[in-house]
Amino acid sequence: MTSSELWTRETADRYDAEEAENSSPAALDPTLDFLAELAGNGRALEFAIGTGRVGVPLRQRGVPVTGIELSEPMAAVLRRKADEDTLPVVIGDMATTVVPGEFTLVYLVYNTIGNLLTQDEQVACFENAARHLAPGGRFVIELTVPPLRFLPPGQAAVPFDVSERHLGFDTFDLVEQTLVSHHFTRDDDGRYRRGTCRQRYAWPAELDLMARIAGLELERRVADWAGAPFGPDSAQHISVWRKPV
Repeated sequence: MTSSELWTRETADRYDAEEAENSSPAALDPTLDFLAELAGNGRALEFAIGTGRVGVPLRQRGVPVTGIELSEPMAAVLRRKADEDTLPVVIGDMATTVVPGEFTLVYLVYNTIGNLLTQDEQVACFENAARHLAPGGRFVIELTVPPLRFLPPGQAAVPFDVSERHLGFDTFDLVEQTLVSHHFTRDDDGRYRRGTCRQRYAWPAELDLMARIAGLELERRVADWAGAPFGPDSAQHISVWRKPV
């Protein structure tokens, strides 16, 4: 097992409700269009497939999808939506778990590579993606650009959401290159629930070096799933690396 923190049954049971906005057709269709085009007529492998927010609708579009997921409770929620024959899921970590066959697409969305808390494990994740890719296949990552420009001297926290039902902010350890996301969420009974999630942040250039170590080449980097150009003020990136033929 890698250093990733395990998502509990309680977290898994409320995940889909909390991500309803990000699961709407308006939010998700550009992601599905992007991934389906890269998969083509081949198979797709999703690292950290979770409850199937992306994998299940991608499978419904006709792309054969297999998933790897560390959290059994998250995979159990997915299994309510699609059976094993429709969407196979292997319980394991995305850095070392191997599933049979080759894929034209391996993808990892929603900042999830940060769940691997060491650089060595993140490199191993790239190597595992390359291991599963057919020649010419692509590895896709969606990841936030570390917002360190918002940190004035002496400050260690950056807010990312201040809304009626949720307060979220990140605290940074600049030496260890890690962050902790803090969430204060107001439930229907008016009480606030606190949650935290630890991640290792990485810059686009660092990911490109990881890809090179794994034998992959950067093919494309955009600012969002709709394909907006990536620039100095982009808050996130969608990066595509290709396995040479």
